[in-house]
Amino acid sequence: MLRKTFSSFGIEAGCDEAGRGCLAGPVFAAAVILPIDFDNSLINDSKKLSSIQRETLREIIENNATDWAVAKVDPLEIDKINILNASILAMHKALNKLNVKPEFIIIDGNRFKPYNDIPYKCIIKGDALYMSIASASILAKTYRDDFMTKIYEEYPLYGWNKNKGYPTKAHRMAIINNGLTPWHRRSFNCNLQLKIDF
Repeated sequence: MLRKTFSSFGIEAGCDEAGRGCLAGPVFAAAVILPIDFDNSLINDSKKLSSIQRETLREIIENNATDWAVAKVDPLEIDKINILNASILAMHKALNKLNVKPEFIIIDGNRFKPYNDIPYKCIIKGDALYMSIASASILAKTYRDDFMTKIYEEYPLYGWNKNKGYPTKAHRMAIINNGLTPWHRRSFNCNLQLKIDF
């Protein structure tokens, strides 16, 4: 059973990102504020759930959250500021979109930057410990998957409807055969990785 809150500060937002390790596509992040009495035993780290479970839980989270928001940072910006800074920026952008101001923020992972002087805590594997972070992981993952499926229609050779931009062998072979698209992250040295792996 996941814990409901970390702090006693009051309104607590959980944040997480999706797509940090991909070769293509934006990095997405979500911020979720749950009611203090909200509980759902199925909510967990999005990586531990099936796509059907994630979609079902997304609707539950969106319908029951006190507030929630999703934001993204595109590959061009990722290449400019690096993926760590882009992930944090995406989380800040998601927090900016909230209508309810959090009094405390909990973040999955070990890196974050101060946001509007609001106290925060980074929690390694927080998406498997706290319900708001797990909920944020589900929203970030499902919205990113939807986005990658959409741009797959423009670039079907790369299989983003299945690999979602992650560095699978098929994705890397598609880069070898067809080159990079505008959605690929140049700073990830996709071609160099291919030479090393093959």
